[in-house]
Amino acid sequence: MTKRDYYEILGLSRDAGDDDVKKAYRKLAMQYHPDRNPGDKEAEERFKEASEAYEILKDPQKRQRYDAYGHAGVKGGYDSFAGFDFDLSDALRTFMSEGIFGDFFGAGAGRGQGRRRAQQRGSDLQLRIALTLEEIASGVTKKIKLRKLIKCDTCSGSGATQGSQPINCTACGGTGEIRNVSRSFFGQFVNVSTCPQCHGEGKVIKDPCVSCHGEGRIKGEGTIEVTIPAGVSTGNYMTIRNEGNAGPRGGAPGDAILLIEEKEHKAFDRHGDDILYDLILSFPQLALGDNVEIPTLKGKAELDIAPGTQVGKILRMKGKGIPHLKGHGSGDQLVRVMVWTPTKLSAKEKDLLKELAQAENFVPPKSAKGIFEKIKEVFS
Repeated sequence: MTKRDYYEILGLSRDAGDDDVKKAYRKLAMQYHPDRNPGDKEAEERFKEASEAYEILKDPQKRQRYDAYGHAGVKGGYDSFAGFDFDLSDALRTFMSEGIFGDFFGAGAGRGQGRRRAQQRGSDLQLRIALTLEEIASGVTKKIKLRKLIKCDTCSGSGATQGSQPINCTACGGTGEIRNVSRSFFGQFVNVSTCPQCHGEGKVIKDPCVSCHGEGRIKGEGTIEVTIPAGVSTGNYMTIRNEGNAGPRGGAPGDAILLIEEKEHKAFDRHGDDILYDLILSFPQLALGDNVEIPTLKGKAELDIAPGTQVGKILRMKGKGIPHLKGHGSGDQLVRVMVWTPTKLSAKEKDLLKELAQAENFVPPKSAKGIFEKIKEVFS
């Protein structure tokens, strides 16, 4: 199952501060705690999900890796996060460690007045960019054109007709929140939800702008330039801050999420940071040895073929593969030796081959099977 974005889980923008992260987690943890939702599996999953997101985003190092590489940066493939698996016991430990216990049983029920009004953040844009293996091997800078919602020039993003002002929302009294208080055996509980009329802004537009109809944003486009590091692969993504859709009525813009896709290469197959090239040679070249020119990701290179090289043998060219995204060095280029079998032979060629077939050195030894078993182990 695909994991949701941690910022989305907590309802945060990617530039949210540490206090914002903590507040968002406390709110969700109180809402979905298993003791408040006995037998509700969906609430339990939300509780675990929020706790897992908080554990990553509260830690500067983990958050930095998550921002750079997404879920791949905090689970599998990155040493310090390998094997990260968050369960209910982990979620409960996070809950207890944050000192929310008193609030949970009503001690903090009166808190929350005077919260600042929320402005809606613009949505993120997801873009796919296909790269060649050559671009992946060297890194590349790309200019990308974006179609997105931009701030309305007519009203400067306010959403209101020039000269008019938004008014307080009558449903929430300008707070942006609807509060419901209830009592139970555990104490007093305050359920705070976003006002559905003003969407948490506390204000409503009485005289909407004619250009954006009160939204504060219109359709437009922009261009961004991004530098993609060497060593990326399909599934990696980059976050370009504040290049997504503009938020309504002056809200912060979302981000542009750049999803990496790798184009199929006509000569190479990728295996991690190694690349595989199939080298097709004639039987005389394998038997007698040769020096051949082969392609690499950075141009041509010469390769020595030793006399008696077997079909299927893997030759390794050190450092000719993909640079490691994390750390120094590069993978290797693996060259798999293949043989070309002619499909048309002249009478003279047939006679020569028949003569060679009778020679002692052309009869495969019984030990030949062991050679090919070793070759199979390379990709097993």
